[in-house]
Amino acid sequence: MPTRQRAVMTISVPPAMAKEYRRLAKEKGENSSEFFREIFTFYKRENLIGEFRKLQKYGSEKAEEMNITEDDIEKLVFSDR
Repeated sequence: MPTRQRAVMTISVPPAMAKEYRRLAKEKGENSSEFFREIFTFYKRENLIGEFRKLQKYGSEKAEEMNITEDDIEKLVFSDR
């Protein structure tokens, strides 16, 4: 017996939000499931971008504290290769 390729989920939202959700999905020419997958993918990507920016900021601050330049970082990264 083949395994299911999709998991069914049920969510609750206020009626006005459900109405707007359906309207937006219809405007895009997508069904509710397609629209949800698109929204979820966008959300995950935005979170990853946010995490990357936090790490980038942290690294930049640490490099500044240690008076390390971009050239120094490049040398450190490639020194063992």
